[in-house]
Amino acid sequence: MAAPVAEPSSWQQRLRRFGYTPPATDPIGLRERLVPPYTRPSERTWSLLGIGPGGADRLWRLLAWGGPLLVTAVAGLLRFWNLGKPHAVIFDETYYAKDSWALINQGYEGAWPKDIDKTILTDPGSVLVPTDPGYVVHPPMGKWVIGVGEKLFGFEPFGWRFMVALLGTLSVLMLCRIGRRLFRSTFLGCLAGLLLAVDGLHFVMSRTALLDQVLMFFVLAAFGCLVLDRDRTRKRLAAALPEDEEGVLRPDADIAESLRLGWRPWRIAAGVSLGLAAATKWNGLYVMVAFGLLTVLWDVGGRRTAGAVRPHLAVIKKDLVPAFVSVVPVAIGTYLATWTGWLATDKGYFRHWAEEHDKAVGGGTWGWLPDWLRSLWHYESEVYTFHVGLTSPHTYQSNPWSWIVLGRPVSYFYESPAPGTAGCPVTAKEKCAQEVLALGTPLLWWAACFAILYILWRWAFRRDWRAGAIACGIAAGWLPWFLYQERTIFLFYAVVFVPFLCLAVAMMLGAIIGPRGSSERRRTFGAVAAGCLVLLIVWNFIYFWPIYTGTPIPMDQWRARMWLDTWV
Repeated sequence: MAAPVAEPSSWQQRLRRFGYTPPATDPIGLRERLVPPYTRPSERTWSLLGIGPGGADRLWRLLAWGGPLLVTAVAGLLRFWNLGKPHAVIFDETYYAKDSWALINQGYEGAWPKDIDKTILTDPGSVLVPTDPGYVVHPPMGKWVIGVGEKLFGFEPFGWRFMVALLGTLSVLMLCRIGRRLFRSTFLGCLAGLLLAVDGLHFVMSRTALLDQVLMFFVLAAFGCLVLDRDRTRKRLAAALPEDEEGVLRPDADIAESLRLGWRPWRIAAGVSLGLAAATKWNGLYVMVAFGLLTVLWDVGGRRTAGAVRPHLAVIKKDLVPAFVSVVPVAIGTYLATWTGWLATDKGYFRHWAEEHDKAVGGGTWGWLPDWLRSLWHYESEVYTFHVGLTSPHTYQSNPWSWIVLGRPVSYFYESPAPGTAGCPVTAKEKCAQEVLALGTPLLWWAACFAILYILWRWAFRRDWRAGAIACGIAAGWLPWFLYQERTIFLFYAVVFVPFLCLAVAMMLGAIIGPRGSSERRRTFGAVAAGCLVLLIVWNFIYFWPIYTGTPIPMDQWRARMWLDTWV
């Protein structure tokens, strides 16, 4: 006699009209729920391509890396093409390019003369690194990264942009692989990577020596490490559970609540990545908190799926302390390690504040701590005061509410060459416009507005952990800025969560194409609709290419690309 099926509660019945599906109705087996298989093209697809079963299997395995590498190659060609142009110090490169050069050469940032930029561009070999320490308001990791490119290729635009372009290219590869693992689909993973490759904001930030693209890379790396850790621990749970006579995996409350998940190197790697993120810009700390909670909740979900009656209690007993140790102390140690140059020198800004303070006031409450630690803490407290008090108006500042619709992009570079000069066509009737505008690809971002609503619905009513993970990445990079709406902030800060917007759009496109098992008619119409949207996004990127790369264009063509008045 079959066991009685519990009737859904009244609130579940009410939510069903919005698409809610109770977990009990899930027909997928336990093994597939713990370790979902990767989707493969149907036999009909392979036959249409004229590929036999053996060749199909080899090609499918090849595409797992071949597809992401192909997308990455395209992204790299776009990002490294003419990277040294414009030959100028654009926007905040005036800070980070010089600080990076000082840091990589002497271990601490120097106090640069105000009018040194022109000399750097015309004769960088004659520029001496200032030995007087400079007051900087961001941790050093991002500048170490930029400085590596300068050390390799010189103190010039290509040199200080090289490493940022490299990380921007590698982030496309990471997103392809993360998306593949997240969706269990090589196609959707490569689609997410392609969307990132043609996003204008990510593209411009990959070609500019600012810190935010470096921060994005470490945040995405941490997310990828946690996704790998989730898969690894769920495989361990599946391997420990019993099978019945038919080989079907069965839940077991005792195993699910008592099993120790062992050594988790990917979560430690995530801790290192989060430490590097915070050591690039402090908003990485918010990401650390969000991702720390995310990995703990994934442990709860894994133990619940495996049969734990009290999964939260089991996680508190078995996983909470290891999770904390793997992330927080590791991140703090990594953060401090990035200050090695400042610690090794005696000339860094505030390097001897503790000794000077003790001489002035005769010691203090925290005098038992090492002098270097107290000096660093004082430096950090001064920087925090600067950041929270930064309210000076700026032409390109924007409110985080407007970011998702690209309300106010930032112009990094603008010149108006006359006809026949600097690439401006001789036939131009007036001066040309040569601009580098940090603007996301509009159709991609506006599609992402709907994709965010879709993943929130998917998370709330379908209990889809993938949607929740993507939402967490967007929230961690975006929502903290709403706490500082009086502060001077800019749209390009949003590059940190652009990869998660691309994952959201890819997930929405997958839903448009249709789930596996849908009718051929349904999937054909869905594929056409999704394909049209992707082609429009690619076209949109190509259309805005001149104002992403600083290519001189006639003024009427520039005006045609200013779709909103706030873009001017």
